[in-house]
Amino acid sequence: MSEHDRGGALAGDGTGAPGAGERDWLADRFEEHRTHLHAVAYRMLGSLDDADDAVQDTWLRVSRSGADDVANLGGWLTTITARVCLNMLRSRHVRREESLEVRVPDPLVSMAAGSQPEDEALLADSVGLALLVVLDALTPAERLAFVLHDMFGLPFEEIAPVVGRTPAAARQLASRARRRVSGAGLAATDTDLARQREVVDAFFAAARDGDFDALLALLHPGVVLRIDAGSVHAAASMEVRGAAAVARQALSGLTTLLSAVRLTEVVVNGAAGVVAIRRDRPITVIGFTIADGKIVEMDSIADPERVRRITATLSRAEVIAGQESRSGFTERQRPQ
Repeated sequence: MSEHDRGGALAGDGTGAPGAGERDWLADRFEEHRTHLHAVAYRMLGSLDDADDAVQDTWLRVSRSGADDVANLGGWLTTITARVCLNMLRSRHVRREESLEVRVPDPLVSMAAGSQPEDEALLADSVGLALLVVLDALTPAERLAFVLHDMFGLPFEEIAPVVGRTPAAARQLASRARRRVSGAGLAATDTDLARQREVVDAFFAAARDGDFDALLALLHPGVVLRIDAGSVHAAASMEVRGAAAVARQALSGLTTLLSAVRLTEVVVNGAAGVVAIRRDRPITVIGFTIADGKIVEMDSIADPERVRRITATLSRAEVIAGQESRSGFTERQRPQ
């Protein structure tokens, strides 16, 4: 539709709100950008539900204001989404300062055989859980500047008004965030999913067999294990560091559990992972970060309600019938 048409028949009623035709035009354009906006919001917030809310809030704002005189609709929508996310991050940041709970960001989960269509764009340029954990430690303004500039290429001139800074100050925010991300020492991860899967299967086989030495051989010396059991079971949440400590936790926490669940292979943020199934219900999602054949990070979400939401894009039949982890489990070991 031409700008002339939009300025005439589709114009609003003079109150500033778009007319019906303009809203229809905006709705169509918004849908064209929705996947991109969701990708921005997910990297900003690390939560699938919050990302959904941010995109919906963006639409409500756009539908009320219209897009008159907007030259770059995609960039404009991105900055609106960023403002919404920044407000959400600031509110969350205050709450997090009062909490010592371990939190693992929401992972993007797909079946090993292929991703869901709505997740394909996100997974094609997937951000690993390890990076999301680091992003969670940034200030809201640092995270926004880093995500918008380093991940999506927005110029600092467009980022500056969102954070209420000059372009030079916005550049400094991104620079500080970049140093913190670099200082986190994130390893260059293995990209071969089949090789990752071999390491994950070997880990669970060693845990099932109670083989401490085999576990140590699979773990990087500086490995980090995070378990997020949710607010209801906060006492079960923990962060464990070091190969020996993580191996001991695996033996105490997994050896018995593995006889009562079935592990289904999934892809978690583009890397190997599993969903633990008990009585045909997903109860735990575990993502692995693997570098040079060693596990450097394990991120586990064991909050049943959150696991249900995270795996909601997978059909129940897919999860139940999915490829079983090749770690030696047999039919008789599965719960009845």
